Amino acid sequence: MSRYVTVASVSYRPTISSDNDMDKLLDEAARFAWRACQFGADIVAFPEVYPHMHVPWNEEGRLAQAAEQLPGSTTARMMAEAKKLGMYIIWPLWERDGDTLYNAAVLIDRQGEIAGVYHKVHPTIGEIENGIMPGTEASVLETDFGKIGMCICFDLNFRDIMTGLKENGAEVIFFSSMYRGGMQVRAWAYELGCYLVSAIGAELGQIVDLTGRQLELSTYEAIIAHRINLSRRLLHMDHNWDKMDDMLEKYGTDVSFDYVTQEACYAIGSEREGLDIEALIDEFGLERREDYFRRCNEVRAKALEEAGLSAEGPGISSDLNFPR
Repeated sequence: MSRYVTVASVSYRPTISSDNDMDKLLDEAARFAWRACQFGADIVAFPEVYPHMHVPWNEEGRLAQAAEQLPGSTTARMMAEAKKLGMYIIWPLWERDGDTLYNAAVLIDRQGEIAGVYHKVHPTIGEIENGIMPGTEASVLETDFGKIGMCICFDLNFRDIMTGLKENGAEVIFFSSMYRGGMQVRAWAYELGCYLVSAIGAELGQIVDLTGRQLELSTYEAIIAHRINLSRRLLHMDHNWDKMDDMLEKYGTDVSFDYVTQEACYAIGSEREGLDIEALIDEFGLERREDYFRRCNEVRAKALEEAGLSAEGPGISSDLNFPR
């Protein structure tokens, strides 16, 4: 069945210079959340360490002083806003858990409760040297519209967290960051076949389709929002192309096709309640892209084995590493 949801992000750097201005920052964040809600957003993400951007974290003791035990004062305010607006909010911050410090992203649900916390798996060397503990899980969280993953800034450079989020079932990945990510965000969306939403501590936040196409880009307006269909899958054209007419004959406009011709792929989507996208793929014997690439490697390995050759060579690994 079609599963439409409106996702949003805030790409903005707060102008406060000290904790004395925190009420101003939180009032501003509340206005951003309200505006995203008026755009129809079911969920809005804020940038990395949003309430703590002003903190000179590389000065001894400042990061530990600023870090917030959950639920702390800034989180409590955004929990109240999420409940009032009836929407999910991703609120990144420095977190303290006992004596351990994390670069964290908190998911607050529509009822104003903490639904989960993601800890940055790949902090920078500077962060670690200043006391930030790396996270250890590519955690995926359930919402009432689907499964989401979160990653933070430097994480974007590492395959383990990005493919891990997809393998764990993420349908949308929210990227909260101080750097923009640029074409990396679009490349990951295409490779994973997964929507990506970036929230940046500057301009140029993005919402990117699972085909790698940019749907929204923030410039002067800090907030971007877009309605996406989670009942879409990215397929390779090989062995699937000739089945499109059969699908159209049976389902017509209840099925959507979005061609990514240069990459020899297309996205298929369900546009009707009750028409399950996975059941549709199985009904017409479509081969999922990751399964096709895996099968290609298996056929290659078998041919080499029969010739008495190794499937591995300099720079070539038998590790398939395709996200499921």
